[in-house]
Amino acid sequence: MQPKFSVEPQRWRLSVAPMLDWTDRHCRYFHRLLSRQALLYTEMVTTGALIHGDVARHLRFNVEEQPVALQLGGSDPADLATCAKLGAEWGYSEINLNCGCPSERVQRGAFGACLMAEPQLVAYCVKAMVDVVDVPVTVKHRIGIDQVESYDFVCDFIGAVSQAGCSTFIVHARNAWLKGLSPKDNRDIPPLRYDWAYRLKRDFPQLTIVLNGGITTTEQLQTHLAQVDGVMLGREAYQNPWWLTEWDALVGASPAAGELSREAVEQQMVDYMGREHAAHGTPWPTMARHMLGLRHGLPGARHWRRVWSDHSLKTLPPAQVMAIAHGHQKT
Repeated sequence: MQPKFSVEPQRWRLSVAPMLDWTDRHCRYFHRLLSRQALLYTEMVTTGALIHGDVARHLRFNVEEQPVALQLGGSDPADLATCAKLGAEWGYSEINLNCGCPSERVQRGAFGACLMAEPQLVAYCVKAMVDVVDVPVTVKHRIGIDQVESYDFVCDFIGAVSQAGCSTFIVHARNAWLKGLSPKDNRDIPPLRYDWAYRLKRDFPQLTIVLNGGITTTEQLQTHLAQVDGVMLGREAYQNPWWLTEWDALVGASPAAGELSREAVEQQMVDYMGREHAAHGTPWPTMARHMLGLRHGLPGARHWRRVWSDHSLKTLPPAQVMAIAHGHQKT
C-alpha cells in the first residue's frame, strides 16, 4: 500500500523526542522559541486516556508549537483509528505510533516495544489510522527486543509495516530489553547500533529513516545526517535546550533565536506563564521546570536554577521570580 500523502523528508530532519512527563505543551512552547524548524512531539498519550478521559487536557496545544506530532500508545486498530482521527481534528501535523517504550506498565497494556514481536498487528494498526487521517502516520521503534540481536528482525518489521502505508520510521538504535532492565537502564545499557539504521536507509531508500538514541553533540548529529534522513534528539535537547538554537542553521534556515539572548527567551516564557495562568490557572512551576537547563554551563546557572525550582516562591508572579533569579531583587 502506498501512502496517500506526500511529505518531504525534510520535515523530519531534526526533532525533539516524545518524552513522558517532559514534552508537554509548555515544554514544546519553550522549545519552539529556540527553533522554528524542529519537529516537536507530544508525550505518549494512550488510546484509553483519550477514549475514556479528558480529550482537551491531553490534546490541547499552542498553535505556536507547529509543526507538532501526536504520539499514541495502543494496540487495538479501531481504538487507534479513533484517536488518530481526534488528533488530526485537533490539528496535529502527524500521528506517531509508539513501538519503542519498554516499561512494564506499557507491556501490560500490550503496546510499546513488545509490539515489535507482532509486525502484522502493527501493520493493521497503521492501516486503520492511515485510512481515517490525511496527515502522515509514522512509527517509532527499537531495532529489536530482548537480547536477541538480528538485523533481519528490524528489517522484516519495517518491511511489513511499510506495506500498510507508513513511510517514516524513527529508529531508536538499541534493543528494548523487556525483562530485567528499567526504562532508564533501557536508554543506556543495550548497545547502540547506528550502522543498522544506516543499513535500513540503504535497504529502504524510498522510506524516511530517522535515527534516535545517544546523540549529544553537533558533530555526531552532522555525521548521522549524512547517512539518514533525520535525527531525533531526546535527553540532551531537554537538559541543554540552548542547543536547539543551532538546529535551524543546520537545515539551512534562519535560527529562531538568532537575535535573542537567553534572557529574552526567559522573558517570553515569563509572559507565557502569565497568559497560561490567566487562561487556565496553571501554576508557573509547572511551566518553569522545562527551562531549567536554559543557562546550562553559564556562570550563575546554579543560583538561577535554584530560584526557578523554589516552590516556596510559587505565590509570587513569574516576573518577580525572574528578578530574584537574576539578583535584581531579594526574596
